[in-house]
Amino acid sequence: MITSKIIANGIVRAVAVLILAALVLYFLYQIQNILIYLLVSLILTLIGSPILNFLKEKLKFKHTLATITVLSIYFLMIFGFIMMFIPLIISQGQNLSLLNTTEIERNSLELIQKINTFLEEHHIDSAKVFNPNSFKSFINFNTVPNFLNSVLGTISDFGMGFGSVLFITFFFLKDRSIILEGAKLLIPDSHEEKILNSVEKINLLLSRYFIGLLIQLFIVFILYAIVLFIFGIPNALVIAFLCAVLNIIPYLGPLIASVFAAVLTMLSNLGSDFQSEILPTTIYVLIGFWVVQLIDNNFSQPIIFSKSVSSHPLEIFLVILIAGFSFGILGMIIAVPLYTILKVICKEFFPDNEFIQNITKNI
Repeated sequence: MITSKIIANGIVRAVAVLILAALVLYFLYQIQNILIYLLVSLILTLIGSPILNFLKEKLKFKHTLATITVLSIYFLMIFGFIMMFIPLIISQGQNLSLLNTTEIERNSLELIQKINTFLEEHHIDSAKVFNPNSFKSFINFNTVPNFLNSVLGTISDFGMGFGSVLFITFFFLKDRSIILEGAKLLIPDSHEEKILNSVEKINLLLSRYFIGLLIQLFIVFILYAIVLFIFGIPNALVIAFLCAVLNIIPYLGPLIASVFAAVLTMLSNLGSDFQSEILPTTIYVLIGFWVVQLIDNNFSQPIIFSKSVSSHPLEIFLVILIAGFSFGILGMIIAVPLYTILKVICKEFFPDNEFIQNITKNI
């Protein structure tokens, strides 16, 4: 018989559970930076594990020395990327300083004026869109110094985060067997074998996925750089690298990269005639980027991703599309790794399901 006391106890328990859940979510929100560090460290561990095994098995490195070598490779790669940006920072330093905000404004307004003149020569009314006075009132160029201060703050935060990530990654690589043994204590004995098999397969597939992603980005970076070098765009390597990184966002990233490259191409040719030099060069760069995307979308990306996570290219496309519509850009980025994890877990725990058998037959 249900009494008022039982109902009251049920309500109290429900409220307690809700409060506990809210506290947990609030705690996770407060430590979100640490969670990001852990996630990045886990990704670096997955990428570095094959390198670590190669150093130990083929080159006979000790475990600790192999771990330090992997971290040194990461450090040198980051250092190399930073060195790539130094020429760009030096060449643009004066334009981004407080004393030259007038010059930045003048150059930007000059570009808008050239676009406006070009469109009017072709009988297109663009006064409302590209009116220099409207553009000047819309953007306050005196905020550039504040922007620089925020960039310096971001660099400082990146330095602290980078150090934290390397520290965590070191122990993930060095003590991964100890961590795994500790995790076993938390796993119920009835599911231990399935869970450990899932973890092993997930580790293998995600390691292949992230290595495949790096290969794909490297191919895109080389092709972008070739396009920019052909048309003599300054700081071609830096621009190509930034555009390649944007390719991490499936389908939408390449569009952003094309716009980014077009804007930098126009700004790098300020002072030249818009119709005879700026516009044709920008169009050629855009065509080059679209050709690169054609190659990447139809050859390198499907082959690399389908091989690395053992999924059909159409399957990957649909998963990314659904995740994009459901969760936006972040969903598109994490769609393939998360889908791979779910496939492995489903195969281990529901091996007799016919649908699961069909989508996991290559795993």
